[in-house]
Amino acid sequence: MNQKKEVGEKAIDYIEDGMIVGLGTGSTVFFTITKLGELVQKGLSIKGIPTSKQTEKLANKVGIPLISFDEVEQIDVAIDGADEVAPDLNLIKGGGGALLREKIIANAAKTFIVVADPNKNVPKLGSFPLPVEVLPFGFEMTKKKIQNLGLTAHLRQVQGKPFLTDNGNYILDFLIPDMTNLKELERKLNLIPGVIENGLFLGVTDIYITLDREEDNSIVVRHRNNV
Repeated sequence: MNQKKEVGEKAIDYIEDGMIVGLGTGSTVFFTITKLGELVQKGLSIKGIPTSKQTEKLANKVGIPLISFDEVEQIDVAIDGADEVAPDLNLIKGGGGALLREKIIANAAKTFIVVADPNKNVPKLGSFPLPVEVLPFGFEMTKKKIQNLGLTAHLRQVQGKPFLTDNGNYILDFLIPDMTNLKELERKLNLIPGVIENGLFLGVTDIYITLDREEDNSIVVRHRNNV
């Protein structure tokens, strides 16, 4: 069984003809987008808004029509993955560097669906480094301000050079200390000049699709109202 494929394709159940769909980024959503492309070729009428250049390329490849925010009032459904999912459906996202666009699209959607294999389920957030997107200008000072919160931040690099997001910004990653109040951390990070956005997705997940390891990897669908 391909766990990511099973989970990713299950999200298709929530897509209806005529919808505006936010298309996330990552290895699990890859299967959602690929399946959507097959259905579009068979007559499904949807329009997508991608969260990254990588997703935009994939959507174009499989034939999903894309539009911009200028053309819509609201997104009907957004489907995305996660790096960590806590029992309360709070998330850490941004391992692929698309957290800013992902958060904009998640907050613009009537329904935000998260798809992830069971390896992403954690008792609490914090084992995966939290990404923070920052402006390149003055990022050293921004990093110091973050570290003044008691955090050890590292500049994300690729082949010895700073990783650049699709927006031309840098990413600082750090581990969340135990007993951290996540809402307070989010507030403090967003108050620091130079911080564009952080990878904490708190209270935005409406539906979570994963697998139950204890029940022969059967599909599990959890709703925020039932958490």
